[in-house]
Amino acid sequence: MNRTDIETAAVRFKERYAYFIRETPLWKMPGAALGIGCREVWLKLEHTQTSGSFKARGMLNRLLSNPIPSAGVIVASGGNAGIATAAAAKVLGVRCEVFVPSVCSEAKQERLQSLGADVVVEGAVYAEALQACLQRQQETGALLTHAYDQPEVVTGAGTLAREIEMQGGCVPDSVLVSVGGGGLIAGIAAWFGDRSRLVALEPEQAPTLHEARKQGAPVDVHVSGIAADALGAKRIGSLAWQLTQDHVRESLVLADPDIRDAQLWLWKQMKLAVEPAAALGLAALQTRAYTPWQGDSVCLVVCGGNVDPATLG
Repeated sequence: MNRTDIETAAVRFKERYAYFIRETPLWKMPGAALGIGCREVWLKLEHTQTSGSFKARGMLNRLLSNPIPSAGVIVASGGNAGIATAAAAKVLGVRCEVFVPSVCSEAKQERLQSLGADVVVEGAVYAEALQACLQRQQETGALLTHAYDQPEVVTGAGTLAREIEMQGGCVPDSVLVSVGGGGLIAGIAAWFGDRSRLVALEPEQAPTLHEARKQGAPVDVHVSGIAADALGAKRIGSLAWQLTQDHVRESLVLADPDIRDAQLWLWKQMKLAVEPAAALGLAALQTRAYTPWQGDSVCLVVCGGNVDPATLG
């Protein structure tokens, strides 16, 4: 999980799967356009990625990096990793089984079914769905795709950070990243290292990384709240823990009402239909949980858009 690995994955995507892994837009605008006191805000619109989130990068990289048995692939997910795995499996023509918790939205379950995945609802939260998934994988021998804690998955996520740098023409002064299990921020950290100020953002009701930093090691946390279907990991991933120890400057938590306000602002003011998990960066700026320097460029990773539009009214 280094820059060379990420570069290799990015080249493979571009040469063979450019129709699947899209180069998503990077919007640059003055901070004042969002009411933020910094020079520039970059919005990396990864919610427009195939399958509706950044997860497509890691899931395809995982499938391309391993032989796939006749049983196909299997994954546990709050929704987005499952959708990405199902989409990648469909492209490669292999079977896909997805275990989701009951918190997974109907919109995400319908999307999984439309991609041809076999959907199993198990448990109230992601950790319970994962346990059932692991038991099933032992029975079938299917290739396990983990939502965030596999090297190929983290490397695939890192191609997003590489893309930000290529599109932006430079490294942004800071990057604000939503964290569940930590695969996205781990991949971003693997690419940017200490060249940018990386800030981890979590809901107050799902603080896996924040609590691990307080305790000095990964610990289980209770998960609930507005973003639990996307940021619903019970514990920070081991790979994310290692990489964030070295390269993530700050870990902040945000209240659900502030996340919701930012989500609705993105819809009403910019017509961006995104999940609550994708709005944490803006929420951190709007509430001043994170205050950039006046001359800074700040990149917000708008990570997922698998949302029911009816919830944005």
